[in-house]
Amino acid sequence: MEDENDTSWIPELETALLEGCDFGRVKSICNGRLFPDHLRQEIWQICLGVVGKGDSLSEFDGLYDMSEQGQVREDCQSLVDRIGNEEEEKVAIVSDLETILTLYCKSRGAKYGSKNGWLEILQPMLALKLSRSDLYNCFYAILTRFIPRECHKNGKPFHLFRLLLLYHDPELCSFLDTKRITPDLYALSWFQTLFASTCDLEVTHKMWDVYLLHSDPFLMFFLALVLVVNAKEQVMAMEDDSKQQIIETLRAVPAALESEDIEDFCSLAQYYSSKTPQSFRRDYQGPLFGLSIKAQKDDDPAQDQVSQALCLPVSVAELLQSNTNQGSDGVRYFVVDCRPAEQYNSGHLPTAFHLDANLMLQNPTEFGTAVQALCTTQKQAIAAGSVAGGEHLCFMGSGREEEDQYVNMVVANFLQKNSQYVSVARGGYSALHHALREQLSQGLLDHHAKTCIMCNPETALASGGNETDTSEDFHPLEKVLSDLKMQGDSFFDKMSSVVKTKGATMKEKMVKYIKNEHNIQAERHVSNRDVGKPYRGSASVFSIGDDEDDEVNAASSDEEAREVVNIDTWLNKPDVTHAFDCQEVQENGYLWKSHLLVTKTHMFILREIPNKKGMAWIKARRALGSIVKITSKKRHPELITFKYGTNEDDGLHITSIDRFLIRKAGEATKVIKTQIMKVLDALES
Repeated sequence: MEDENDTSWIPELETALLEGCDFGRVKSICNGRLFPDHLRQEIWQICLGVVGKGDSLSEFDGLYDMSEQGQVREDCQSLVDRIGNEEEEKVAIVSDLETILTLYCKSRGAKYGSKNGWLEILQPMLALKLSRSDLYNCFYAILTRFIPRECHKNGKPFHLFRLLLLYHDPELCSFLDTKRITPDLYALSWFQTLFASTCDLEVTHKMWDVYLLHSDPFLMFFLALVLVVNAKEQVMAMEDDSKQQIIETLRAVPAALESEDIEDFCSLAQYYSSKTPQSFRRDYQGPLFGLSIKAQKDDDPAQDQVSQALCLPVSVAELLQSNTNQGSDGVRYFVVDCRPAEQYNSGHLPTAFHLDANLMLQNPTEFGTAVQALCTTQKQAIAAGSVAGGEHLCFMGSGREEEDQYVNMVVANFLQKNSQYVSVARGGYSALHHALREQLSQGLLDHHAKTCIMCNPETALASGGNETDTSEDFHPLEKVLSDLKMQGDSFFDKMSSVVKTKGATMKEKMVKYIKNEHNIQAERHVSNRDVGKPYRGSASVFSIGDDEDDEVNAASSDEEAREVVNIDTWLNKPDVTHAFDCQEVQENGYLWKSHLLVTKTHMFILREIPNKKGMAWIKARRALGSIVKITSKKRHPELITFKYGTNEDDGLHITSIDRFLIRKAGEATKVIKTQIMKVLDALES
């Protein structure tokens, strides 16, 4: 990211606006930066696509005759009184607001309600001094493009949000479910107003800058997710409090946001988004943000199934794409095929682990053993860099109700254990078979048409599903490892050239590890193993708790002494050649405000102490020579990962990992690479 004090790009933006630029040009120039206050009015209109749009208010019949007209006028007057304009302006603004709301209701066939959030949406736009027609056009665009349909109690948006929360934090979701706290009870106003009802004007303006620039209506779900997940510690400590107290606590979380939080807040939301299956966007784009509810198909799976979904569904297309794009950014799946053994042995994904769902009832002990084998295999596949390896579990059934009822029991069992990143393949093997119909022999392993339930459904029905494969004893762990071995090099990445301890060879190999920041290999998903203190420490709007205790627990390792230092003193030390402000990314996605200090031989990580201004503790001292890989997200180039390790006879051993969000990521990686090369030159000589 760019220096927040850098304003050199603003003249270019001003010139582009004068030339009548489009949304793409604005997005390119802003490059994720917040809009200058004096240009916000113009940029919002470009982002909302209303520039040059006609005066829709000219179509108004001038009749203020709705049944709820009195309530409309009263609410408009109340809002204007709170804003505090001059008396003459108040009359005009009240009139404009009432006209806008009345026309919107009549043109859309909608009914006004005091709690529908429309006035809260209009308030941030009033501050921009838009003309009446532009105000209406912007208001109309935001409501139709960014406020999800059925945004009411027990509506579809909140069923979907619960599935996303269950996916990322099943423990917190289970806690709220136990308390019968559904998302609409605390997040309704967030979704109805894009947080305008709970955040102050400056925060709302900056948040909407990011929202409109990304033009992604689903960003709202991940903004809400960040808030709820980061309030977890406080919420779960309220075990003995009333349901209403917990609801009020959650509702109030966005109110503590400050303007300087917005960029990090939105970056976190995008990070969560990148670590979520993307199928739901296609499934729910129409039902939630489509132009007309009548345009939705009657058999749309998102229409009726979202409220009954056991967990987040993933399309077979996304599953196949993930398993072919090895090393790419995004979600990586570990596929668990839960069909009976005879079905699995008649055709399955080469990367799928078999876990017979029937064992859960027929032989619980063997089922438990199989689950242990699953976990072991998953870890081995991830460690080996296999395309079969991923930290996101996707369960696959047959696509037939008679078998999938048992698959659902297995999925529920994993969810009850608070397993993270659990999903199901929509349509199961039936959908997979259909997707691969033109290349079954290449896409499926051990495919046998005579016994495949899709190729020969009559045989499958005649057998009553009781066929057994007596050709071999079936052991899930051995089977999946055998399958992977059979696929050879197509399943595994070759290990990168190892780093030798010193000399020219070490230098040559190290160059291959430290990639250019614009062409860096993407990392797999960060697991959620550490118990950490959420983003920004105790003063954070995203976390409330005991500072010192949590801070100790948050450390991934306390092997080093917890040495408290003065930040300014260390920044000005003569041996520090470069320093970079950053946020350390915990394995669960939470952030700590930190500083990276580079000397000729080491990189120091200073983590700020929230309740001690200007002080930090030394989180780690990293020898530059121990850095064996520097990587970055393609979609998030500011998210930098440092891997440390040693070279042994059997290959490279990673001993530790640090991840940071660095505003000047390009400069930081360049500086550190240069210094590493100097260290290697010294070793060579």
